Formats: sequence, structure tokens, C-alpha cells
Amino acid sequence: MSDASNAIETRALTKRFKGFTAVNQVSFYVPTGEIFGLLGPNGAGKTTTIRMLCGIMRPSGGQGSVLGYDIARQPEQIKKRIGYMSQKFSLYNDLTPRENLNFYASVYAVERSQRAARVAELIEMAGLGEHSRQLTRNLSGAWRQRLALACAIVHNPPMLFLDEATAGVDPVSRREFWDLIYRLAGEGVSVLATTHYMDEAEYCNTIGMMFRGEMIAVASPDTLRGQLPGLLVQLDCDNPLKAKEILQALPGVIDSSVHGAQVHASLDLPPDLPAEDECLTEKLELIEQALAQVQVQVSHWEPIQPSLEDVFIHMVDKRRGEPSPESES
Repeated sequence: MSDASNAIETRALTKRFKGFTAVNQVSFYVPTGEIFGLLGPNGAGKTTTIRMLCGIMRPSGGQGSVLGYDIARQPEQIKKRIGYMSQKFSLYNDLTPRENLNFYASVYAVERSQRAARVAELIEMAGLGEHSRQLTRNLSGAWRQRLALACAIVHNPPMLFLDEATAGVDPVSRREFWDLIYRLAGEGVSVLATTHYMDEAEYCNTIGMMFRGEMIAVASPDTLRGQLPGLLVQLDCDNPLKAKEILQALPGVIDSSVHGAQVHASLDLPPDLPAEDECLTEKLELIEQALAQVQVQVSHWEPIQPSLEDVFIHMVDKRRGEPSPESES
């Protein structure tokens, strides 16, 4: 089933447990050297999907291959050739970064004659030079994350799995971490990453949006943003929750969602309509009047470009009323 140009392929991949279906008929592929992001809330099936792809969990149905090896028939071949990093990646606190790297090099059977050079290369790549002889327990979360990535790729795997690997790390450190991932992808490493962070999804070549164990969309970030219907408008108001409730019932409003102190509303107008267009102005005046009737005041509005969060919320809202098996991530 495998195409040599793809690092990962799945067709109707499914995992059932006794009481529910965790992953339901999931199909996608990851071209070699690309970064694929699995985006979805807890319970979407992301981690179960990764476990099947890594050869840890046998699928209940469908097919999958990683680096040309079948995930059901050749899991041990896959495990030898992949790197895996999660939020809970195990580092040894009483060892230094250099000692951790040497330990994982031995676990992954890196040739003894090559270990010193490989460890030195990874310390430089991760920027750990000044910290290489500190105890790992004394490193900040961001430096521990860099060390965990270095340990995961010590054996030069052509495929890297990142499962919520940046959870709990500050935005600047996450950005620097993704710079390292880009560098690896530039060297031909294929990457599959799961994340809750919408800004991280922007870094991926392709995004798979998962909900209730199903893949509800697969496309590039730009393509996904283009799938949001209508014209998106951002409203600043004094009661966003009440505003959303009223907007949902108004004619001409496709969808609405709360974003902090603001409300995003999709209007049934062309997405490229200029802000000064008379049709848009009239529609916003009607919206302001409807909100004023329930004592919600709009202080400012403006058309905006859709974010991946807008797209994801819209797609999930369409699915929420549909029955589906219970799932887990």
C-alpha cells in the first residue's frame, strides 16, 4: 500500500476498545521531509493514532505504514527507525545532559565509535553547551525540552513523532523549539506532531483536524482558513457571551464564537468585501441594534482574516450535534 515518497500512510485506520471507538476510519499521508500536525482537543484520538503508528498499539481495522513498514505486521522495524518525544519524555534528573545523551545513544545502539561525535553534535544543535555538565534537574523547562528532543533523535531517525511535546513551555521557547524542528525537516526528517496550540499548527505544512476520533479536515493552513464561509468580523463588546447568544439567532450570521473579550462572527457576505462596503455597514448596524436591545454595547468592529482557531471552532460546531462513539486521546 505504501508510496515510497510518503513517510506515513493510513487508510481507514481504526482503533476500538470494548465500550467505544477511539479512532474511526482515519486516512491521511505525510510526504517525506514534511511536518504534519494533528490538531484537536483532549479525547480527539490524537495520541491513540500516534501509538498505532509507532507500533505500540495494534489497530482494530484499516491499514497504516511508517517508512514503508506495515504498522500491524512490522512494528519492531518501525520502532528502530523513529524518534518519539512527548510532554512526559523521560530524562534522568541525576545525570547531566551529556550523560543523558550518552545513555540514550547506548539504548538506541548508536555505534560506540560514533557516540562522542553524535553527542557533541546534538549539544551544539540544542544550544546546550553551557549547560552540558549541569544536573538535568537544575535545567529550566525549556532547556529540558531541548535535551529531550536531542535524546529522541540521537540515533538519527528519519521519522520523528512529537506528542504534545511543547505543553507547558512559554511561547518564546516554543518558537525556538520549532526552529529546531524546521532545521530537522530541512535535513529530510519527517515529523508528525500533535498539539493544542493553534500557533504551533501554523508551523506545519499540513494539518489534520481531529474530533471525536475522526479526521474532519486535512489541508494546508492557508487552505483551511479559506474554507471558513462568509466574511469574518471581530466585535469588541461589554458582554461577549450574551452577544454570541444573540448573534447565533440573527439572520445573516452563519456562526459566532467567543475569543476572550471579543466575539468573532461569520456573516453571509463575500469574504473579500471591503470594510466600507454599504452592505457590510448596514448588516453591522442591524447587529448593533439587536445587541443594544439586550443591553450589550459594541465599542468597535472590524473585518479580520480567519485564524485556524476560527476554522476549527466552526468545523467542530458542525459536528457537535452528531452522535459518535466515545473516544479518547
